[in-house]
Amino acid sequence: MTPSFRLLARRNFLPLFVTQFLNAFNDNFYKTAMVMLVTYQIYQDPTHEAVFNAVAGGVFILPFFLFSALSGQLADWRDKAAIIRLVKTAEIGIMCVGGLGLVIHSIPLMLIALFAMGMHSTFFGPIKYAILPQHLQPDEVLPGTGMVEATTYIAILLGTIAGGAMQAAAGDGHIPSWTLAAAVIGLAIVGRLIGALVPPAPPEVPNQLIDLHVFRSSHRLVSATMHIKPLFLAILSISFFWAMGTILAAQFPPLVKNVLRADEGVATLMLAIFSVGVAIGSVAINRMLCGTVSAKFSPGAALVMGLFILDLYRTVIGWPPVGTGHLMELGAFLRLPDAEHLMFDLFGVAVAGGIFVVPLYAFLTTYVPKEVTARTVAANNIVNSGAMVLAALILGVLLWHGVSVADTLLMVAVASIGAAALAWRLHKACD
Repeated sequence: MTPSFRLLARRNFLPLFVTQFLNAFNDNFYKTAMVMLVTYQIYQDPTHEAVFNAVAGGVFILPFFLFSALSGQLADWRDKAAIIRLVKTAEIGIMCVGGLGLVIHSIPLMLIALFAMGMHSTFFGPIKYAILPQHLQPDEVLPGTGMVEATTYIAILLGTIAGGAMQAAAGDGHIPSWTLAAAVIGLAIVGRLIGALVPPAPPEVPNQLIDLHVFRSSHRLVSATMHIKPLFLAILSISFFWAMGTILAAQFPPLVKNVLRADEGVATLMLAIFSVGVAIGSVAINRMLCGTVSAKFSPGAALVMGLFILDLYRTVIGWPPVGTGHLMELGAFLRLPDAEHLMFDLFGVAVAGGIFVVPLYAFLTTYVPKEVTARTVAANNIVNSGAMVLAALILGVLLWHGVSVADTLLMVAVASIGAAALAWRLHKACD
C-alpha cells in the first residue's frame, strides 16, 4: 500500500475516515435531493431557481460563520471523540426534519434542516482536521489530510449522484418519496455507530472555560489567528477558493436546466465531475510534494483553475440554442459536440482546485501547536464562511437584477487571480 492508503489499516484513522465520509455523503445526498426537488419540481422560474440555489448555499454556510469559534473552543478543550458522538447523535434528529420536508415538499422544513446540518458540520469540521496531528505522526499529517480531503469529495460525488438519482426517480413516480427520508435518517444512524469507534482524543489543555458569547468569541479567535502573517495568508487563500466554489456549485443546477436545457441526470453529472476532479487533485498533490507541507504549487494551480473557468465560460456562452420543450436526458446531452469540451473544462477546474487547497489545510494544522489546532481551523472556518455567505449574497443580488448565470463564471475567473496572489505570498514567506 502507498503511505496514504496504509493509514486505512490504522485504528486511530479508519473510524474517523469512515465517519467523515458518511458525514459528507449524507450532507450532499440531502442537499442535492433538496435542490433538485426545488429546481425541477417546485419552482418553474429561472430567476427563482437560481436565487434559491444561492440562498440555500448561504443558509448552509451561515452556521460556520456564527458558531465556528464555539466549535473550535470545544474541540481544543474537550475530548474530540466525545464531541463526534454528540454531533452524530444530533444528525439523526436533523435528518428526521429534513426527510419530512422532502416528503411533503416543504421548503421551510428543508431550509431549517439545511441550517441545522450546517451547524452539525460546523462542530464536526474542526475536529476532522485537528485530530490528525494528535493521532498521526508529523510525516503522516499531509497524506492524512489529503486522504480526508479526497474522500470527502468522493463522498460528495457519491452523495450527489445518489441524491440526484433518487430524487429524479421519486419525481417520476418510480419510487415513493419516503425512501429519501429513510435514506438520510439511516445514513445518520450508521454515522453515529461508526463515530463511536473513534479513539479518545483528550485535550492538550483540559478544563478551560468556554466563551459562549458568539460574536465576542469569534472576534477574539479571528484576531488571535489573523495577526500571524502566514496563517492570515493561508486563511484568505482558502477563503477565495471556497467563495469561488460557492458560486460554481450554486449555479450548476440552474445552468444545466436553463442554459444547457438538460435534466437532473446532467446536473448530477456536472456535480459528480467536479467532485471527482477535486478528489484526484487532493491525492495528486501529496505525490507532487512527496509528503512535505508546502504552498509552492498553489499559486500556479489557482491560475490554471481560472483559465479553465474562462474556457468554461466561453463554451457556455457559445452553447447552441435549444428549444423550450422537454429537457434533454443524459444520453442526448453526451452526444452533443460541445458536451465533452464542457466536461473537460469542469474537470480541469476541479483538479486544479484540489491541488490548490489541500496543502493550505495541511499548513493550518501543522504550523501551530497541537493545543490550538482546532481553534486555528475554526478561525479559518469563520473567515471562509463569511466569504462564502458574502459570495452567495452577491450572487443572489446579481441574479435578481438580471445578470446571467453564465456571466457569473467571469466573477470566479477574476477571483482566481486574487487566490493565486495570496498563495504566492504564502509560498515566499514560508517555503
